[in-house]
Amino acid sequence: MIDEQLEAFLKSGFIVRQSRLLSDSYRQLTGRDLLKTNPLVSLAEALFEAPFVLVSHDTRKDPVFNYGNRMALALFDLDWFGFTQLPSRKSAETPHRTEREELLARASQFGYIDDYTGVRISSSGKRFRIEKATIWNLLDEKNEYRGQAAVFSHWTPITGLGPG
Repeated sequence: MIDEQLEAFLKSGFIVRQSRLLSDSYRQLTGRDLLKTNPLVSLAEALFEAPFVLVSHDTRKDPVFNYGNRMALALFDLDWFGFTQLPSRKSAETPHRTEREELLARASQFGYIDDYTGVRISSSGKRFRIEKATIWNLLDEKNEYRGQAAVFSHWTPITGLGPG
């Protein structure tokens, strides 16, 4: 069972709305469910505790992460507050940022992509290769753009020095 502080967090208005936006946009664009939920568990709690990495960023010119589930926070070595202050470009090392920008542009153009593989870096410098990620546009009920999200279940730690 989750603690009271986390339970209150998962019931906050933003988290409930963002969870619905993530789920509804994913279904609208891909035709698939992000997660089959148990009717006894809220969508916000189910996504936060899901066995995959789920992140989203906002619509700023230099987008900042505005959501990361428990698996994402652990992978990127950050707590909620640190993660939601991180410009999403900083999840990639400098040599990989151009590739990341091209990927986000492709997802914007087509609504989503489901074939992304790339290198990311945690706040503590651990590097890992994301495999088979889906990236999609977040569209609200008025079909207005609200950012982008990514989900993936497969990643491989990268050992050794320097960008790879």
